[in-house]
Amino acid sequence: MTTERLQRATAGLRPPFAVVDLAALRTNAAQLARRAGGKPIRLASKSVRCRELIDRVLRTPGFRGVMAFTLPEALWLARTLDEDRGDVLVGYPCADAEPLRELAADERAAARVVLMADSVEHLELICAAAGPDGPPLRICLDLDASLRLLGGKVHLGMRRSPLHAPDAARELARAVLARPRLRLVGVMSYEGQIAGLADDRPGSPLHRAGVRLVQRASARELARRRAEAVRAVLGLAPLEFVNGGGTGSLERTSAEDAVTELAAGSGLFAPALFDHYRAFDPVPAAYFALTVVRRPAPGLVTVLGGGWTASGPAGPDRLPTPVHPRGLRLLPQEGAGEVQTPLAGPAADALRLGDRVWFRHAKAGELCERVDRLHLVDGDRIVDEVPTYRGEGRAFL
Repeated sequence: MTTERLQRATAGLRPPFAVVDLAALRTNAAQLARRAGGKPIRLASKSVRCRELIDRVLRTPGFRGVMAFTLPEALWLARTLDEDRGDVLVGYPCADAEPLRELAADERAAARVVLMADSVEHLELICAAAGPDGPPLRICLDLDASLRLLGGKVHLGMRRSPLHAPDAARELARAVLARPRLRLVGVMSYEGQIAGLADDRPGSPLHRAGVRLVQRASARELARRRAEAVRAVLGLAPLEFVNGGGTGSLERTSAEDAVTELAAGSGLFAPALFDHYRAFDPVPAAYFALTVVRRPAPGLVTVLGGGWTASGPAGPDRLPTPVHPRGLRLLPQEGAGEVQTPLAGPAADALRLGDRVWFRHAKAGELCERVDRLHLVDGDRIVDEVPTYRGEGRAFL
């Protein structure tokens, strides 16, 4: 069992700590590349948040380029990544004038970083910060991927971008081209209602059927609309890339002729939210360990800390999952606590004070916001200890 092997490898460590199983990471990276069907995958750095692992993944066949989550992160990566690893797309718009001015004054960084925009307001902000002189700034349009029904009264998907219709994409492309300092290089869209929503969760068969129905309808609508939007933009200027997808939708998105590259990251760590997809079966690669500090009653233990909850809509699926010893569960009345977390189950009675309980985080890169370093395990030994973004003092959020 993986956690038993990790237990042996980390016997000398003091919890709390986090580990990444490199064998599982390699397996997941290869699986993502196969699912991409030959199209390159741009690594979503927010799902990793560890520079050493970003470098390792970018050396894997099938991966090229990074989707960063802030401009300061993109500047750091662009200045330090080998050029043959690809460029850096900022996955979200930047409204901070200081890093925009920094980018505008750095010719090398400007050639490797792509800024995201979904409105003329973004373009005006970028131009105001950059000024009229200097290297061109590369722009990607963020096309909204949500499914809108009944004239927009029903919205299924991310509340991400106002840029929805192909005509709107064409008009924003014209606005980019009208500004001498800007250069249009890409279009992207993230279909969170497909890529980030498990379609095989335990529970109601009707709910599963409903999720699959919506995903099929959304995929058909988006493929048509994305192709129309890309054609509309290409009628004005050539593009370097059209980015789409996510860990949960690689097969669907790679089949679209309009899409030239994919984005993925969560599938590398395979957190608990990615346990129930029909299309793929990743291997859990990231874990954290906590210490038993109480035995309040038969069938119960308490570990120190544990409130490492994930972002998104509050609910049980955002809580960490105890995985070793098997047979432990969170208490619904208390969940995962900031200082202590009680756990119930048959395995509790075999645990003693000072023993470890292993957990999986619900989301991928957010684990790295809780620890300064990751212990990399290969086989049954630790082969490296590497800093997370937090451990490097990189406060990008």
